[in-house]
Amino acid sequence: MEWFTSSDYWLSRLVFQRGLAAVYVVAFLVAANQGRALIGERGLTPVPWFVARMPFGRSPSLFQLHFSDRFFTGCAWLGAALAAAVAAGAADRVPLWAAMLMWLVLWLLYLSIVNVGQVWYGFGWESLLLETGFLAVFLGNADTAPPVLVLWLLRWLVFRVEFGAGLIKIRGDRCWRQLTCLYFHHETQPMPGPLSWFFHRLPKPVHRIEVAANHVAQLLVPLALFTPQPVASVAGGVIVVTQLWLVASGNFSWLNWLTILLALAAVDGRRAARALGLPEPPPLAAPPVWFETLVLAATALVVVLSYWPARNLVSGRQLMNYSFNPLHLVNTYGAFGSVNRARFEVVIEGTDAPVPTPDAVWKEYEFRGKPGDVRRMPRQFAPYHLRLDWMMWFAGISPGYARSWFGPLVTKLLEGDRKTLRLLRVCPFPDAPPTHIRARLFLYRFTTWSELRTTGAWWHRTLIRDFMPPVTLDRPGGRPGGEGR
Repeated sequence: MEWFTSSDYWLSRLVFQRGLAAVYVVAFLVAANQGRALIGERGLTPVPWFVARMPFGRSPSLFQLHFSDRFFTGCAWLGAALAAAVAAGAADRVPLWAAMLMWLVLWLLYLSIVNVGQVWYGFGWESLLLETGFLAVFLGNADTAPPVLVLWLLRWLVFRVEFGAGLIKIRGDRCWRQLTCLYFHHETQPMPGPLSWFFHRLPKPVHRIEVAANHVAQLLVPLALFTPQPVASVAGGVIVVTQLWLVASGNFSWLNWLTILLALAAVDGRRAARALGLPEPPPLAAPPVWFETLVLAATALVVVLSYWPARNLVSGRQLMNYSFNPLHLVNTYGAFGSVNRARFEVVIEGTDAPVPTPDAVWKEYEFRGKPGDVRRMPRQFAPYHLRLDWMMWFAGISPGYARSWFGPLVTKLLEGDRKTLRLLRVCPFPDAPPTHIRARLFLYRFTTWSELRTTGAWWHRTLIRDFMPPVTLDRPGGRPGGEGR
């Protein structure tokens, strides 16, 4: 079948596959470094508790069959090592079947992690990595030209990512329709980056232009992905530029980088190679029949499963970041359908006083990424993902988001649990754990230019109320949030 492959996209596939493997490396490193503390046998939400009440069919995972901290960490490091090998080109140096097996193992390992990850893995970029990784299994390697059907499926995926995000904004918060959401977003987003303060301080007319440009990039440009070249390449390029703008403005894990890679898959690689002065590869042989059969079967599966996300796109009750099947194939995506107008942060403090009297000295625990010390400039972590920091943002929005894990977190801090403390930037009790822990809710806002010059502070914060009263190991847990705001 001559139509089945297209050598024009050899460079696009090369960049996409190497980039995707690099994202896998980051994802597995996050699991290896944070898994024990979050979902380990003695973690905040242990996997054994989860799998005891979750049927395999609803959450298929290797860890449904066996789980231990050592086994989980070993799988994460195996995934990181295999992904690093693929990123270095290993999949292009083995037969086609072996390359497909490498991609399949990466997908199965990460699916196993996500499906027992509970609240810590409930984000859209997890499903996006799995859906993208599944399609990569059928993209071939250097032995064959890229299959056209899979290239179209990648365009369909990036279309849903962008168009779904655009629709959820237009249908959601009215500030998107009024072009005013960026008056607040850079300050209230989950984890600001080093440039977020400067983005927030841009003039309001510039913010309105940003929002209008975002609507064009997410609601009009994705339609051009299905047009002939070079228009599709231009559309992919526009998406790349807008995603790089988002990379610069905040920390969104690997969401933006995956979207960039998907958009690059729509770029005509032959024209790009000529523009860059790269030599073209030698003519590639036709793929084997078994490969064509597998690609056709995978395409049919994706087409059938696309019914649910396609229906969701046209629905007036659009779901955001939702998986319709336990394998996370062909999902629906979206981001920031509503934007917070104010930023509330939960600050955890401890004291070593035997009794927390009004004169007790309370010391603050500092997280790696979430705002804490007002003088500390926000850091860039993405594509690496700080899962606990991200969930602390949700806790500031509503205590209900923290109900399953905040009490266990406090207990671990009172115990001085080393795995948990490694998730933090600063533990104010390096020698012995505190006697009491409390949490307070603050209103954070970015400082003005004059405040930054005179105080050196990036943030200004105001105490709102107690989030959790002082607790001890004799009276652990405390009820996070009290009565709510």
